[in-house]
Amino acid sequence: MAIPDHLTLEIVTPERAVVSEQVDEVQVPGAEGSFGVLPGHTPLLATLQVGELWYRQGEENSYVAVSFGFAEVQPGRVTVLAQIAESAEEINVTRAEAAQERAKGRLDKPVVDMDFERARLALLKSLTRLQVASRAKTRG
Repeated sequence: MAIPDHLTLEIVTPERAVVSEQVDEVQVPGAEGSFGVLPGHTPLLATLQVGELWYRQGEENSYVAVSFGFAEVQPGRVTVLAQIAESAEEINVTRAEAAQERAKGRLDKPVVDMDFERARLALLKSLTRLQVASRAKTRG
């Protein structure tokens, strides 16, 4: 069996399809660490963590903030089923900065019944969204 030239990348959330592209390479934020995928990769199923997913088409990289879900890798396809996924161009920076401030405030002044893990994840998601959004501005 020949190794495929490209990967078909599909990123979907419960609400919509975020990406459907032919790509050359994908970097996925797996729960046990980020991993790269090239055409012909061995099949695998991985859980996602909050993080930055990027993919390359030729010389151009594109970035997506993802949170939780699964990635299925086949030799010619990567399918990402995420709870949340936003491309760099879609992210509302003002909203992400406000979420970051709220999360920092909760962590700086904890209350007795506060869900620390939820506050930590909210901060991580907002930081990831801001990092991914900054990529849209620096792409050339």
